[in-house]
Amino acid sequence: MVRWACDNAAVPDLAATVPSPTTDDDGTPLAEHQIAQWRTHGAVVVDGLVPIDLVLRTRSAALDVLRPPVGDEIGDFGSAGAFVFPSEVESFNEATLHSRLLAAVAQLLGCTVREIRLTQSDLWAKHGRSTPLDDAFDNDDQRMHVDYPNHTLTHPPRWETPDAVEVIVYADDVTVTGGATSVVLRSGPDDPAYAWPIVATPGVGALEWVNSKGHAEAYLAEVAPEVAAWRAEHLYAREQSVEARCGSVLLYRHDTWHRGTPVRPGHTRVAHNLTFRRAGAEWVSTLHEGWAWAMYRRSRVMERLVATSTVDQRCVLGFPAPGHPWWTPDTVDAVEARYAPLGFDASEYRAALS
Repeated sequence: MVRWACDNAAVPDLAATVPSPTTDDDGTPLAEHQIAQWRTHGAVVVDGLVPIDLVLRTRSAALDVLRPPVGDEIGDFGSAGAFVFPSEVESFNEATLHSRLLAAVAQLLGCTVREIRLTQSDLWAKHGRSTPLDDAFDNDDQRMHVDYPNHTLTHPPRWETPDAVEVIVYADDVTVTGGATSVVLRSGPDDPAYAWPIVATPGVGALEWVNSKGHAEAYLAEVAPEVAAWRAEHLYAREQSVEARCGSVLLYRHDTWHRGTPVRPGHTRVAHNLTFRRAGAEWVSTLHEGWAWAMYRRSRVMERLVATSTVDQRCVLGFPAPGHPWWTPDTVDAVEARYAPLGFDASEYRAALS
């Protein structure tokens, strides 16, 4: 397990996106200062990881399907399966497994692309409202939270040994639409906001799950006033808005404090959410139905993805890597028979047998 030293340091500014890396190498798209910021402070915003044409094509397809809701519907969580991997929208799938994005995740975790696994890829359209809903579970103005409770059966390990990387790919300029993500960056190992374990949030332990900021903090003020006071001092007083542009990517962690904020009335903010874990971190759950379940679709979208993906991309989906003990002459022949008509090339798997 890779460990990194995390000294107390000045918290960087997330108000502006970090400039794109100068390298064109898909294998190492992140600059060292970007990796260091994620490892030390818990989040970094990067441009240029996902090609803008994929983002724009996916956004256009999403807006055709995810129209603003009528009346008081919440309407900003999920897509009824339309934009959950694997999707019938080709650009969405391409963005999910894009080589630069996968390489960036591997850089952050200090491993190879073949040692990471996809556990989440879905897209939401969040719509602005003129009148807020009085609903404890509304997603418009979220309470400050960490994402691990619905991603892992355990608790994130110590800061220096993260299991996973979370990703938001923004398809809109949030300075126009609103709906910026607010983040509390970690200053270092003595930061009170990141005292371990991280449990001072609704939905953990005996605290009930409440999503709306107003309802959540009122609830905590009643049942755990010391927690409410701590959150006001160490979380809300320090939150920074991520002023993302179309194509900006927020890379953060399961134990990074953050929240969603309201979209401006009359606007829609589209965002693609992804999570990748270390291959060995089986306690980090896949949020969606198993990828193989999509093999039942008449479109054969998953079969074609498996057949035409790179070896690295297949590994990210859980396909055994060349040289894995599962591969034998018989299994190579069998998998080739299944996928070769769709373009599968078994040569690398066969070569690794020797």
